[in-house]
Parts: sequence; structure tokens; C-alpha cells
Amino acid sequence: MDRSVPTTGSEEIALYIRTYYSLLRSSRAVHLDALVETHLAVNSSLHARAREPMPDGAALFYAAMRLPPCMADIELVVMGQTDRVFHDHGFTQVDEWERVTAPARRRRMAFDGERTLAAYIASGSDIDDLIPILVAYQIEWNKLHDLLQSVATQASLAAFSADSSLSRTAELARALGMTADDLSRLQDAWGKDTITTLKKIARSPKRLAVQLLAGTYINYQRATSDWWFNVRQRVERVTLQDRPVYFISSNVHAVPNLLSGFALGEEERIFEFVEKAGDPGLTAEYDYVRVRDELNNKNNFLYYALRRYTSLPEVDARRRRAEEEAGIARVPSLHGFDIEAQVIELNKLDPARMDSRIVPAGADEMALLRSSDALIVNIDYPLGMAAYHVLAKISQYVTRMQGIYVIGKAATLNARVGDVMIANVVYDEHSQNSYLFGNCFSASDVIPYLTLSSVLDNQKVISVRGTFLQNVQYMDVFYREGYTIVEMESGPYLSAVYEMVRAQRHPVDEIVNLYIAPFDLGFLHYASDTPRSKGRTLGEGSLSYLGAEPTYATGVATLRRIFRQEIERLRQPSATAASPAQAKEVADAGG
Repeated sequence: MDRSVPTTGSEEIALYIRTYYSLLRSSRAVHLDALVETHLAVNSSLHARAREPMPDGAALFYAAMRLPPCMADIELVVMGQTDRVFHDHGFTQVDEWERVTAPARRRRMAFDGERTLAAYIASGSDIDDLIPILVAYQIEWNKLHDLLQSVATQASLAAFSADSSLSRTAELARALGMTADDLSRLQDAWGKDTITTLKKIARSPKRLAVQLLAGTYINYQRATSDWWFNVRQRVERVTLQDRPVYFISSNVHAVPNLLSGFALGEEERIFEFVEKAGDPGLTAEYDYVRVRDELNNKNNFLYYALRRYTSLPEVDARRRRAEEEAGIARVPSLHGFDIEAQVIELNKLDPARMDSRIVPAGADEMALLRSSDALIVNIDYPLGMAAYHVLAKISQYVTRMQGIYVIGKAATLNARVGDVMIANVVYDEHSQNSYLFGNCFSASDVIPYLTLSSVLDNQKVISVRGTFLQNVQYMDVFYREGYTIVEMESGPYLSAVYEMVRAQRHPVDEIVNLYIAPFDLGFLHYASDTPRSKGRTLGEGSLSYLGAEPTYATGVATLRRIFRQEIERLRQPSATAASPAQAKEVADAGG
């Protein structure tokens, strides 16, 4: 068999990775100044203007969206896996520090209120993600600092501070060497702290230091064990070990929204909220949906608006009650890494309340689910190698895995933003393995639920180490070999799948046949950026409502698949139905 994988990569990227890992071996904090040259040499697609004296607004926006607002005050970033690790290295009060979040990256972080940020890392992928983001942030901060030393630019900033109108925004953007759109996006990232942050940038250059407290493999496993223990403890009444499980890696919104029916029951209230909220972005999306009604699914917009609607405490309480009644138990992360989990009992679901798109059969067949003992475990998709650790840990406890379904965003080298891509070959940069597997999905499973996007199946994925660790030459190598989807989780997940079906740890640098997997394998990606063909990256904006349709189309396809599989399983004489106690519980609940 011809192994169609890249034979050459980017030495600059490899050097960058080796350099920051060698620095992080130090027992003391190291300054990021030492990484600037190797960062510039990469010529990252996300930091295309790194060498230019004028700011790269897209790169700064991307970094700012993945760092907390307190970053303007930070001088030291310490990385560790658990509270225990931080305590052992002298940060004994870390669990009492202020919890801070980034707008576009789920990572547990804490701020000491002065100069130190604690970042909890779930795997080496967090290092590959965080270090280049911090270096890019420092480079762009210092460009702005130099520009803000001129009297004219300081005058523009003072005028903008007094009046942030469009004309003042455009004036300050020109003075800072960026477009008005770039500055507007930074306002989205920094929010009410925009002016304060710009003043801090003007005051002094940024010279960040980082320290890795413990980067051992066993510490990542301990962090994962703490996370999974919390999940099992919170759903103690639901036994996971001896029940069939369908595992989904997606997000914490789509699956519960499609199953609970809460948003559909609140339709009038949601539309009233949108009209009264005074949110220009949400109103613009609502107007777009109404104008293009024939091309949009109303339910998708309800789910999109629900995230802001549930910011009202009384609404969120109603939503949680509706989900609990539908057998959906949410388990927020309390430890190390920030991954919410949901455990969903199929025998408590009510087809009459579900989104009708996910119902694949008639009432009689769907009624079979009331006797099911199966569960759905849905997790907020991890970052990179954390996917391996999570699935490997879950598989130690789940002995009757029925299916593994992975839904997530990806860069595309041949499609458009919003398109759905389905692959059956994955090259994993972590293991250097080429995984071949039977994807249970095809284009026909998704296309009925898309109106604005397309579906490409029979594609090939490359699972990369980090978003900044890519450049044009690197992507061209993969594109010539037919790899058109770039993301971070598929390879690590498949390494864990290998260990679920083989008697050894996953190999390295091999062609791996996973067609033998005794359970469903389904991978669905939707395009969030097109760094090669269209020159659009996530540094130039988020998906917004454009991402709702592929998110829910892939969610619909996945839940329909699970229901079909479970109905077929229940028809088999050997199938184990719900226990008498479970059946009585359902009956008492009105099932």
C-alpha cells in the first residue's frame, strides 16, 4: 500500500517546538524574549505579518480572544495540571485566586490579582497552543507600544477615550497602523477594558515570563482521573460501568438543545427577548434569518439565541429543569482542565419534545427507547492530546462502548466556511500514524439539514499540534498529498480507539487499520476558516450564526445515528433492556 503522507515538513516549526520545550525544562521562569526569533522564523499562517513593524491586527485579535482580560497586567504565566501541582511548587493559594476566562478558549485559569496567571494544562497540546499565543501577544503588544509613544497617537487615544465613535475609532486605527475593522474586533475581545488596555500598552512594553511546573505524562493522567472521578461522583445514581454508552465529543449546547425541546417551547419568549435585548449583533442575525427564511431553519436560530437568553438566571433555571426531566445531567468541570460532561439516559427522553429532525423512526420504534439501558456521554471537545487522555480514561470504565462520535471545527484547504467535511483517513502529527477507518457517516447523512453549505466526504485529515504551528509551505505539503482538513483532535482520539481494540499501546509511524473497531466510529468536521484558498483565518473573526447550521446539521446526523443503532440493538434477543428499577423510575416519571 502506498502510504500517502508528507515526507517533508517545516524545519522552522520543528525548531520552534524543540526550543520552547527545552526552555520549559528549566526549574525557574524563562522570558519569552528567547522565543521571538524562532516564532518569527515559522512564518505562521496565523501570524503572517509578524515581521512587519505595523501591528498584525488579526493575530492580536486571535491571541486576545484566547487569553483572559487580566493579561494586560500579567508578567508571569505558570502552567500546571492540578491544584496539587501548584501547591507543591509554592503556589499554595491558587485555588483561592480569581477564576478568569478567555472569550474563545476553554482553559481553567486563575489570576492572583497582581502579576501572575495560573494556567491549568490538560496535555502537551495546551503548551503547543499557549506558548505561541503568548509570544504573538507580546510581539504585537510591543509593536503597539512603540506606536503609542508618538504625541499624535497619544492624542488620538485620548480623543478615542472621550468619544469612541466610528470616526474616532477610524482615526485611532490609522494612528496604530491597522484597519478600523481590526480595532473594532479588538474592542470585541477586550470589551469595556479596551481603553484601559491601550493605556497600559502605551505605558510599558510587555516582557512575559513562563514556567512549567510539572510536565510529566503521569500528571496529565492524574488530572484526567480527577476530572473523570468528578463526573462519576456527580452522576452516582447512574451506573456507567455496565451499561451501553454512546460517546460524543462536540459541545455542551447542541446535543441538549436538540434533545430537551426547551428552546422550541420558549419560541415566543426567545423572539421577544431578541427584539428587546438591544444587541446589534443578535438583531442583525435575526433580521438575516427573517429575510432568508426559506434558506434558514428557525430552530437553529432559536438555539443560537438561547445562549444569550439563558444569561437570565430565571431562564437558565427553567432550562436546567427541562434538561433534568429529559434525563440530561450536566457535570461542570471542577478540577484541572475545563471540560463539561453530560450523561444522558435514553429511557427518559421524550420524542414528542425533541427537535423533529433527530427522530429517525415512527412512534412505535421510538417507543422502544423507553426500555433502553443505554447512555449518551457528551463532552465539550478537548484540545489536542487531551482528547486521547479523556477517551482512554473513559474506556477504562465503560465496558460496553456502542459508538464514538466526534464533531468539531476545522480549517479547510478546499472548501468554504460552514461546509461539512467527512474523512476516513487521519494522519496524526503526535504519533505520526496514518489511521484508516470506516466513518459511519456519509454526505447523505448531513446534506438534508444544510441549506447554505455543502458536504464533502471521503476526505483526509491531518491532526496538528497547534494552530500557530502551521505555515503556507507546511500546508502545501499536506495539500499535495490530499490532506484537506486541518484540526487537532481526531488523531489523538483514534490513538485511544486503537488501545480500546488492540492489546498494546498505539504504535508510532505506522499505517493503522481501525476498520476492525467493534463499535461505530463517526467523525464530522465543519469549516471554521480557510487559511490556504480564501486567506480567511479565525484571527479575522468568529463564525457567529454562520456556524449554527453546520453545528446542528452534524448534531442531528449524530443523534439520528445513535437512535437508529440503539433501536436496532434493542430488537436483538440478546439486548439488555432497562432494569426493573429503571423501568419503574421511568413509569413513575410519567413515561
